[in-house]
Amino acid sequence: MKATAKAHPIQGLVKYHGMRDEEERYPYHDSISVCTAPSHTKTTVEFDESLDSDTFVVDGEELTGRKSERVETVVSRVRELANIDTRVRLESENSFPSNVGLGSSSSGFAAAAMASAEAAGLDLSRPDISTIARLGSSSAARAVTGGFSDLHMGLNDEDCRSERLESPLEDDVRIVAGLVPAYKETEEAHREAADSHMFEARLAHIHDQLVEMRDALREGDFDRVFETAEHDSLSLAATTMTGPAGWVYWKPETIKIFNEVRRLREKEDVPVYFSTDTGASVYVNTTAEHEEHVEEVIADCGVETMRWKVGGPAEILPESEALF
Repeated sequence: MKATAKAHPIQGLVKYHGMRDEEERYPYHDSISVCTAPSHTKTTVEFDESLDSDTFVVDGEELTGRKSERVETVVSRVRELANIDTRVRLESENSFPSNVGLGSSSSGFAAAAMASAEAAGLDLSRPDISTIARLGSSSAARAVTGGFSDLHMGLNDEDCRSERLESPLEDDVRIVAGLVPAYKETEEAHREAADSHMFEARLAHIHDQLVEMRDALREGDFDRVFETAEHDSLSLAATTMTGPAGWVYWKPETIKIFNEVRRLREKEDVPVYFSTDTGASVYVNTTAEHEEHVEEVIADCGVETMRWKVGGPAEILPESEALF
C-alpha cells in the first residue's frame, strides 16, 4: 500500500477567487489554468498498519496545524472511498520555491491525491482524483488533469471536477517566472473574497472571460489567451485589494516586470503578457522563439528567473523513485 506520484503546479489563467463551501472547497465559478513544467512536486504515500498516527512531511518539515489538517482532508477522503482506516506516512518534495505565488499547493495536493489513491488501490480516472485533490486546494484539481485544464463549479463531485482542454498552443508556449518572494495568506484572501465591493462585478465579468479563454485555447490564439489572462490578473488584484484586509501582494519588482512586459510588447512587438496569482511573483508568457530574450529582460529587473513549458497531468512514478 505504497505509491509515489508527481504533479506540476499551475498558473491561473482565469482564476477562481473565494469559496461557496470552505470544507468541500466549491468555488463560485469555473476556473482555467495551465500546468508549468519541469517544476513539480513529488510525493510518496504509504498506508501502514504499524503506524500509530498519520505523519506528513513536506521539504523535510513535519506539518502541524492548518497545513496538516488540509493534507488530512485529502487522505481521509481516500480512506473513505477505499473503506480503510489505516494510518498513513506521506513525504513530499518540491523542485521549486514554495509560498512565493507559484502554485505549490496545487502540485502538492495533486500529487498527494494521486499517490494516496494509488496506494489505497483505488481505480479512478484523473477527473475523479481531481475531486479528491480539490479538498486540499481547488487549484490542485486542475494540476491533476494537467496541461490547460478547466475546473467546473458545482455543489457535488459529479459537477465540481477538472477536465483537460486540448489546445494547439501546448508545444509553443513558454513561461518565464520572475520570482518575487513575499509572504502571502491565500486562504484568508479566499475567505473574505465575497466581502469586497468588487466581488459581484468580478462574478458578472468572469463568465465572459471563461468563454473567451476556452475559445482562444481551442483556436490556438496565443494573444487572446494571454491577454485574457493578463486582464484577469488585474481583475483578481482589484478584488483582493478591496476586501476587508486590503491585501496588496505586489512589490516594486512586480510592477517593474509589468512595465518591461508592456514595453516588449509595444516597442519591440514581442508576443508577451504578464500574469499573477495571489502573490508577488510574475508569470511572463511568451513563445519558444522569444523566450531567451524575454528571460534576459526579466532577469535585468533584478529577480531570479525560471523557464517553463506546459506540463502534463499528475502521474504515478516507478517504485525506484519513492522518497522513502
